[in-house]
Amino acid sequence: MLVLPRQEFEQIAERSDSLREHVQQCRAIPEQRSNKYGEKEIDLSSGHSGEPDIPHTFVDYEARPREYELSVAQTVLRMHTRVADLYNQPMNQTEQQIRLTVEALKERQEHELVNNRDFGLLHNCEYEQRIQPHDGVPSPDDLDELLSRRRGTKLLLAHPRAIAAFGRELNKRGLVPETIDVGGNRIPTWRGVPIYPCNKIPVTEARTTSIIAMRTGEADQGVIGLRASGIPDEIEPSLSVRFMGINEQAIIKYLVTAYYSAAVLVPDALGVLENVEIGRWR
Repeated sequence: MLVLPRQEFEQIAERSDSLREHVQQCRAIPEQRSNKYGEKEIDLSSGHSGEPDIPHTFVDYEARPREYELSVAQTVLRMHTRVADLYNQPMNQTEQQIRLTVEALKERQEHELVNNRDFGLLHNCEYEQRIQPHDGVPSPDDLDELLSRRRGTKLLLAHPRAIAAFGRELNKRGLVPETIDVGGNRIPTWRGVPIYPCNKIPVTEARTTSIIAMRTGEADQGVIGLRASGIPDEIEPSLSVRFMGINEQAIIKYLVTAYYSAAVLVPDALGVLENVEIGRWR
């Protein structure tokens, strides 16, 4: 911060036409009350009787909102025509190789949705929604604090080792978490919120990691996934397999492409418990 006495500032402004015009423009802007986020405060009136003057107001909005460009993951699948012609029994080699390629793209997509610098969950969480564990290890108190920062948390994402560390803390306190069935697997919950394992959340050399809490869905102003439907040669929404031809070496080529991104609609839709220690044993 630079501090300048008012008298000296006015002397400098008198010597600069551009600065003087800028100051006059700022002074001409009517003063408005703002909330803690810097937005215009909505003027309300309540508890009145008779016919008082009702305040006039409007809801502030972002004139230039952030635009999300879909990220892309691509690869070219190469396969000899001999394989496609002779080895399709008992399995269709073309279908199986495309399936495995698509699965690899989805793994990369999951990694980017968590770690990408532009739209990844770990890098798009607001500062006010980032908290630190009280004692380093992920305790029930820390998860309670994480859940209390937002309404309607739908799920928690944690590395399997972080889930194990949280389980050790529960065992020390004699607590047994409830579980729910998801696809035939029992998933632990805390306060009714399921804790899903996600090995895409990084673990540092110091054996620390993060736990992510999310409210999802556009209707709830949560975290939503972005995709492009109806693209050419689409086999799944926002995922296409495009035939690229056969070259002189009888190699068939397919271009496999996935488009994706994620958006946090409001700041409290996403929270992160950072620097969680997973290697401490008592």
